[in-house]
Amino acid sequence: MELLKIATLALVICVTCLIFLLVWKKSQIGGRLPPGPTPLPIIGNMLQLNPKDIPASLSKLAKEYGPVYTLYFGPWPTVVLHGYEAVKEALMDKGDEFLGRGSFPIIDDTQKGYGLLFSNGERWKQMRRFSLMILRNFGMGKRSMEERVQEEARCLVEEFRKTESQPVDPTFVLACATCNVICSILFNEHFQYKNETFLFLMDLLNENFKEVNSRWIQTYNLWPTLIKYLPGKHRVFSKRLNDLKYFILEKVKEHQESWDPNNPRDFIDCFLSKMEQEKLNPESEFNLENLAVCGSGLFTAGTETTSITLRFGLLLLLKHPEVEAKVHEEIDRVIGRNLIPSMKDRVKLPYTEAMLHEIQRYITLLPSNMPHAVTQDTKFRQYIIPKGTTVLPSLSSILLDCKEFPNPERFDPGHFLDKNGCFKKTEYFVPFSLGKRACVGESLALMELFLFFTTILQNFSLKPLVDPKELDIKPIATGFINIPPPYKLRLIPR
Repeated sequence: MELLKIATLALVICVTCLIFLLVWKKSQIGGRLPPGPTPLPIIGNMLQLNPKDIPASLSKLAKEYGPVYTLYFGPWPTVVLHGYEAVKEALMDKGDEFLGRGSFPIIDDTQKGYGLLFSNGERWKQMRRFSLMILRNFGMGKRSMEERVQEEARCLVEEFRKTESQPVDPTFVLACATCNVICSILFNEHFQYKNETFLFLMDLLNENFKEVNSRWIQTYNLWPTLIKYLPGKHRVFSKRLNDLKYFILEKVKEHQESWDPNNPRDFIDCFLSKMEQEKLNPESEFNLENLAVCGSGLFTAGTETTSITLRFGLLLLLKHPEVEAKVHEEIDRVIGRNLIPSMKDRVKLPYTEAMLHEIQRYITLLPSNMPHAVTQDTKFRQYIIPKGTTVLPSLSSILLDCKEFPNPERFDPGHFLDKNGCFKKTEYFVPFSLGKRACVGESLALMELFLFFTTILQNFSLKPLVDPKELDIKPIATGFINIPPPYKLRLIPR
């Protein structure tokens, strides 16, 4: 039995090497792919990358090979786009050709191409169009999207008041707030932060986000054929994804029992209505599998990315009390202590708006973006990128551009203010990516960040447990997503 396993593993390695050599040889014919460092069989260019800081490695290689170059992650080629001009040219000017979603095996093996985030073609178009309509208009029920976020901001403040100015790690409470917003959108429910069902959901989301940067998951994504049938963390990761999908399906069953097409309450009701409308269309993508995976994607992306940004933002304000003081002054002057912050206040709070943009720029939450793929053989500059090739548009190379943002490694809201102190827009603000594959939840995320931050700072002063100069703000993980280091703070009522 052991000899059979060894022989099988050896065969898989040999086949992988053969595939690598064929792909690499094909890419060299006629100089099809952009230049890049010479890869090794099986591991590709992994030795040229620092696993603890891949974005820095990509920037270093761009200095040697230019803004468009090829890297091999394992046996497969990836075209890296570095800098605003290259990324814009691909995702905006040639958007339809770069519209595909690149491979992410640990997700693909579970979701099978359904849903929104990791789908392609007509399925992706239908799911995106529908999701945008819901998230932008959100005409369900009697409460607007803004009212739902405002309500959750008040709940968040009450939870913070319960700390009575004692040291607290804000991770859990912030994640609860953003998760509740998604719960409200998906199935019109609001959970108490200690609710068992809610805690189960939070655990699924938190544990998988902790693992997404792990060496084991990165290894799986490089060599899924080799790792798939072995025991390891990838099996638990996939189980959590499935558990979240099954949870959504249970909520769908509940909705089907009380569904009223004339009175949609939430995302699920609207999706069920669309399913009913298209039940005679054999090519319709509105089915239970897409509903479950779309819901799972909204949960994962909508909860963790926003809560991590909030957590990172509070840490940066602890590190820079002078910035917090200016935000306090502006909020007190424009909104006061009694009125509830609303989205109409944004234009009257230029420094606060600049601070929020600077947080997102500085933390570069998704430094290497979600992987794209070309949908056809694509001529890009002087190169030909074969259909299906993964493309990695580097967002950190734009958000940390030293020409657009002087001293980009420094946290400074002045990057988004003109000489008169007015808020200054820039095309280099791309935390949600560019083009047709840009984040579908951008408007919701910006609303949450504004309302949560202004409500917190209207009610509390933030106090670190150590001297601000001693606070560590370097991410504990810099891979697919930047995660802030753990910390505690005191929230002092104002």
